[in-house]
Amino acid sequence: MLNTEKTVLITGAKGGIGKAIIKIFAENSYNIIAHARKKDETFEKYLKVISEKYNISTTPIYFDMTDYSAMKSEIKELYSQKIKIDVLINNAGVAHGGFFQMTPVSKIKEIFEINLFSQMELTQLVLKLMTKQKQGSIVNISSISGLDLKEGNCAYGLSKQAVAGWTKILAKEVAKYNIRVNSVAPGLTDTNMAKLTEEKASVDMINSSLMKRLAKPDEIAFVVYFLASDEASFVNGQNLRVDGGSI
Repeated sequence: MLNTEKTVLITGAKGGIGKAIIKIFAENSYNIIAHARKKDETFEKYLKVISEKYNISTTPIYFDMTDYSAMKSEIKELYSQKIKIDVLINNAGVAHGGFFQMTPVSKIKEIFEINLFSQMELTQLVLKLMTKQKQGSIVNISSISGLDLKEGNCAYGLSKQAVAGWTKILAKEVAKYNIRVNSVAPGLTDTNMAKLTEEKASVDMINSSLMKRLAKPDEIAFVVYFLASDEASFVNGQNLRVDGGSI
């Protein structure tokens, strides 16, 4: 039975995986709060189409993930409207590749700021509501790059490894509030971010998968939805690989 009274907040909702996550939650009658870094009319038109097609509400919110005052302001505004957040999907992130000796530590800090610390900041804000509700589900987007650490991954890979570790710690801390926390570790996925991946690294990742291809955004989104949904009510503290059988 579809639940028409639940709301999901999705960060980085304008990208390929983000839009796929919007679509599957909309198909299951969730109201959508969709985050993007900057106001975008095309994105808002997309949300309007989704809203009309699935008879749900869609709310765009905008802030740079590292602008904590703007983030806090947007979340406070949602709370002032008495909007209940049942699910948080921490999807926003940036890719980076480079050998350690050629990567300034300032750049590594920047990647961690976006891929980890900003997610933590937002999650703390949302948990204030979820703990009062004594109910919620959080899904973080990690990466197989964070599980299978290789050369050239001193920033992105380490940040995603930290996301996977944080997921397990947070799950232990908030389970008493009936809040589940899991993460998904996608393989290389057919998105704009994949196009930025260095060609050899991309080919290596494809060849290391038993499926010998890129993941489709919908394939990642389905797993995200499953982990967030009541169907996964006894799945907690897990980091689920969706990588086509990476070897």
